[in-house]
Amino acid sequence: MIDAHRQAFKEEANELLSELESSLLELEEVPNDHELIAKVFRALHTIKGSSGMFGYDDITMFTHDIENVYDHIRKGEIAISKHIIDLTLLARDQIATMLNETNSGIDEEKTREILNGFRGIISDFKSKSSKEIPDEVEKSDKPFAPAILAKRSTYYISFKPEQTIFLSGTNPLLLVNEIKELGSSVVFTNFQSVPYINEINPEYCYATWEILLITDKGIDSIKDVFIFVEDQCELKIEIVDENCSYINEAALYSFEDLLVSNVNDAQFNFESLQHDFISQLVEAASTRPKEKTLVTRVKEAAEAHHEAESVSSIRVRADKLDELVNLVGELVTLQARLSQIASTSTDVTIISISEEVEQITWALRDSALNIRMLPIGTTFSKFKRLVRDLSKELGKQVELTTEGAETELDKTVIERLNDPLVHIIRNSIDHGIETPEARTKANKPTTGSVKLSAAQSGGSVLITIADDGAGLDKEAIRNKAISLGMINENAELTDSEIYTMIFMAGFSTAKKVTNVSGRGVGMDVVRKAIENLRGVVEVNSKRGEGTQITLKLPLTLAIIDGLLVNITHDFFVMPLSTVVECIELTQQDIDNSHGRHLVNIRGDIIPYVNLRERFQIDGSRPDIEQVVIADIKGTRVGFLVDKVVGQHQTVLKTLGRVYKDIEGISGATILGDGTLALILDVLKLAEKEELEEKTIF
Repeated sequence: MIDAHRQAFKEEANELLSELESSLLELEEVPNDHELIAKVFRALHTIKGSSGMFGYDDITMFTHDIENVYDHIRKGEIAISKHIIDLTLLARDQIATMLNETNSGIDEEKTREILNGFRGIISDFKSKSSKEIPDEVEKSDKPFAPAILAKRSTYYISFKPEQTIFLSGTNPLLLVNEIKELGSSVVFTNFQSVPYINEINPEYCYATWEILLITDKGIDSIKDVFIFVEDQCELKIEIVDENCSYINEAALYSFEDLLVSNVNDAQFNFESLQHDFISQLVEAASTRPKEKTLVTRVKEAAEAHHEAESVSSIRVRADKLDELVNLVGELVTLQARLSQIASTSTDVTIISISEEVEQITWALRDSALNIRMLPIGTTFSKFKRLVRDLSKELGKQVELTTEGAETELDKTVIERLNDPLVHIIRNSIDHGIETPEARTKANKPTTGSVKLSAAQSGGSVLITIADDGAGLDKEAIRNKAISLGMINENAELTDSEIYTMIFMAGFSTAKKVTNVSGRGVGMDVVRKAIENLRGVVEVNSKRGEGTQITLKLPLTLAIIDGLLVNITHDFFVMPLSTVVECIELTQQDIDNSHGRHLVNIRGDIIPYVNLRERFQIDGSRPDIEQVVIADIKGTRVGFLVDKVVGQHQTVLKTLGRVYKDIEGISGATILGDGTLALILDVLKLAEKEELEEKTIF
């Protein structure tokens, strides 16, 4: 049980770290945004508090000094600077390392350097503050004199945790101790609900706490202590004395002395005394008029709305979603079988039931797939840090802008998209964006631009990475390809074909190998990764103006709409999103092409792939065959089959290891009658056909 809670904590902590990083990068641009500062503080505070509860004491101690700095920042006592942002980003990375590495894998020297940096900030602040304290305050003999500099209030806090709170790894005493650190306090511990010894469950918490606290931290600081257990307790926080006008440390400690001196008296009623005292204080506070400002009312309304939103969503493990989609996939297969049986039946009832099951199955399929859909902005936000660090390393000024972050993609696609995008952005900054000096000479702004955008197009998503750098050098790419033996010196290539060379294994035009590029592996990784996602990469570039790389990806990898085709007794499925039209091919059409795989469609000559020949399928050819025309990278290519069966809901199944390297096949699916149908990789088939045509002619 504890391991499960630790895993849940790690997942939540990683989300908080991602939120922390994006907030810091935004804060760097808008250093006076109080909401962002509060967001950073809350993330650090939550990580600090919850890490100690799950055994990550090193993270708790490490985060303590960082949280102190941001506490001063949110009070306006320390100003945000680039140095603080840099230091916090390093701390964020170190926390991530502590979460995922063993103690032996953590760089202790780096940890000390970061902590020394934050302690130096606090030390400078204290040194500066001590010089600004007025003489009358500095010389005061009264206790708690430094608190005169800040407004203080007295709070009543009632903390009643659920009995099962221990099961989540939470120690309520740590929270009470954290409250005590906020100022002067008296703590009442209530044991009234503790059962007899033979009825006690050691895994249950029976105690509750009531606290009187004098502090200058404000009510938000108190709420922050309980932020990650607010759904596991009853919590009440009330202001008893807003300006400490009649309750001070002396009164508080006198009452505590009274409790201590009488606690052993048999006639002394501890519970009665504490409740009477607190009730009097609360009653006194309630008689004072408290008119809420407009800002307070708006804030409370926003908090209520946020609470309502949090109740309407739940966290679900990814493997559970995968299992759900797999089951829906099996249901789609069974539904196809039912539809096939119904199509041959004359029973009106069976036909009606089949149609209803089909409608429900399709609705369930869409719902299950939508659950797996995530906005691509979750990936886009990660690249701000990459661009920031890389531009600093290369001595360039680069600004990243994003568009279409709300565009949704299957979570599996998003997970596998991270590495290709990293490689493309790194190359855009390293090879594309010029140095400030070079950009000035070219009459460009010294700050280069990289734009990351996403948009849905039919059943696909288009992700575009565009920069305003130097653009691709066609001649340099061509010469490099010739020197590597990739193309013949006399080969005539279009601009698009030349640009495609940058995705070949081992290809690089970098003059020297650096930490960023020059090894010729980055863009090859991009090509393979996108093809494995059944996607397409397109490159457009203009020398001196910039380069644009577009990734065309399917919305989901689980279930697709396909076009079912047949050759003799074999069935194949083509992704319906690529299909343009289907036409008939007669023997006369074949004779007119003089042995070439070409077909005339309304005056346009379209090449086609003969799938019967490609897969060496035996059997007689029908008198009239079908050509399925597909759109591949903006070019129309045909695929010759015996018969087009029709549209088919395709549940994707991966092939075994023995068949994983077969070109032209991307997977398989099971038809309604149990027959296996192979899913065609139309891009690979077209490329192979084109290569063989060039070899022959």
